[in-house]
Amino acid sequence: MPRIVIALQNDYADWEPALLMAATRYWLDCEVVTASPDGKPVISMGGLKVTPDVGFDAINAEQFDALIIPGGYAWEKGVAFDFTALATAFRDKGKVLGGICAAASALAATGVLDDVAHTGNALASHKKYPGYRGEARYVDQPQAARDGKIVTAAGSAPDTFTIEVLKALDLFGPEAEEELTMFAAEHRR
Repeated sequence: MPRIVIALQNDYADWEPALLMAATRYWLDCEVVTASPDGKPVISMGGLKVTPDVGFDAINAEQFDALIIPGGYAWEKGVAFDFTALATAFRDKGKVLGGICAAASALAATGVLDDVAHTGNALASHKKYPGYRGEARYVDQPQAARDGKIVTAAGSAPDTFTIEVLKALDLFGPEAEEELTMFAAEHRR
């Protein structure tokens, strides 16, 4: 059973990891663990208060199959956690690493996207980080991008982000495809 950790911080975009969390926990019987910087409750942009399972210090690439980081306003406010060590550890261990919206740009800042195809809200968002060297590998598209075990997406693509994370975890079989296809069809009407 895959173990997935969702790294939350105050003002996270609650809709970005929601479909992935439901698909993996409810339909695919994965263990989904939520984390915050200090293990204390966080409040999303939408006002959803989450009491996490662990603090970021308990996230270890040896114990999880995926690290998923949703975006939000923490980066714009200048109070976001520095994910460099965690992102590098998950990449180096060959584990799934996903960032959506502002978190995709935060991954760009860590250097883990420099050598893989990736996307995000906009190339300009990634280029705000001086350490980013992956401009040549940026894919300007509305869907999520996956290169090996690294998945990125714009905040407007939580559905394709979910699909690409499931593919990276080797969980995108007929059951997941059917559930997500029905979900997408219902929500695009």
